[in-house]
Amino acid sequence: MGELNIAILLASVLATAAPIILAVLGETITEKAGVINLSIDGVILLSAMAAFMTAHKTGSVLAGFLAAAAVGGFSAAIVAVFSVYMEQSQTAVGFALTLMTRDLAYFLGNPFSGLQAPQANLTPIPFLSDIPFFGPVFFSHYPPVYLSLFLTFFCWFYIYKTRPGLNLRSVGERPDASYSRGIPPRRLRILYTICGGLFTGLAGASFSLAVKPGWGRPQGAEGTGWIALALVIFGGWHPVRAALGACLFSFLQVMGIHFQDWFPSTPAQVFQIAPFPLMIFTLLIIDFTQKESVLNWADKRKFVKSLLKIFSGRPPAALGKPYKPN
Repeated sequence: MGELNIAILLASVLATAAPIILAVLGETITEKAGVINLSIDGVILLSAMAAFMTAHKTGSVLAGFLAAAAVGGFSAAIVAVFSVYMEQSQTAVGFALTLMTRDLAYFLGNPFSGLQAPQANLTPIPFLSDIPFFGPVFFSHYPPVYLSLFLTFFCWFYIYKTRPGLNLRSVGERPDASYSRGIPPRRLRILYTICGGLFTGLAGASFSLAVKPGWGRPQGAEGTGWIALALVIFGGWHPVRAALGACLFSFLQVMGIHFQDWFPSTPAQVFQIAPFPLMIFTLLIIDFTQKESVLNWADKRKFVKSLLKIFSGRPPAALGKPYKPN
């Protein structure tokens, strides 16, 4: 495979991964604050429909993205209020909401199925896009791709290098200690859950207005939310590692298209579903590497110990646990 073909392959991976990265970053922020939002699969569909419908009605791609972000933020606010203030099961609320938003997306979006709407345009960055190899890979994309790359770095910097990011981690780890220091855990949990929802909404808009433009049933984004939830675990609740996991999943999807050409006798469905069991298998490996017996065995083997650090990561201590001030 020549250099040009490799550049095209990597560019395709980044373009396909962009909405997944946005959803993964949103869920990472949410879970870092101690809240599990299981509604994101349905919300991605609803926000994709809202983005397409708004762009179709207004003729503005930007309006479509803003509408999708609003849908994502509002849906996340529902999860936050029910789980944080009303102390209902985060799992139950999120699961019920994902089913409702999915069906609502198909119902409200039915009149717009198969219609045309404005799409995000390729926006090469001047001068940078002319750099050999790196230009086509990183600097010749749709705006959502640039946004996903920027937000990956921004989320890492915000979470680990700023005081507000420290407060975010504290309410997900030890909300009681945070409260005693004057940090409002409930307020921050709601804030960051809504922020995560905004990212999820942008992920939906990236599907219907860029990566898989259009609206129909199926739209092509089905299942992305569940993969995003798995990738948060894969990344050890670290935004950069989770984003790399999204690129890995995207790479498997893109390679599945090539495998269909290389192995025409194999049913196409095999390559379409292959990334999903492979991701599950990877999660099982990560879970295995975190077992105490495996860690003890690897402790005396430097190379294995260094290798296992790649898969290290634990959930926030207060993840999924309601907090009620004393």
